[in-house]
Amino acid sequence: MTAPTEVLRTEYPFVLPRGYVDEEGRVHREGVMRLATGRDEIMPQTDPRVRQNGAYLSILLLERTVTSLGSLPSVDTFVVENLFASDLAFLQDLYRRINSEGRTEAAVTCPNCGHDFAVDLAGDAPGGS
Repeated sequence: MTAPTEVLRTEYPFVLPRGYVDEEGRVHREGVMRLATGRDEIMPQTDPRVRQNGAYLSILLLERTVTSLGSLPSVDTFVVENLFASDLAFLQDLYRRINSEGRTEAAVTCPNCGHDFAVDLAGDAPGGS
């Protein structure tokens, strides 16, 4: 008897805490991030913007791996550069979790009752934001 094959999850839906506001004032919060490939990690290293400022690497990594955001036709460097800082931090953390740890859940403790539970940071769990 053959053991069931585990399906590799390669895309992770998310909901931004604040959302990207486009030129027309529309807010885009729901998106999808895919797993990064070796090419995604290597190609930005040759970009002159990364050589001038190492922090720019995360902008290029997110541009390559965020495959959709709301009704935007594409996610490019302009979009990632113009995210609110809290949304940028959220996506950086999500990128790290899915590509390093392979999961999107974080252990948290309720400040009122002290109960420990898990929260899906990607926001695609039932009852998630």
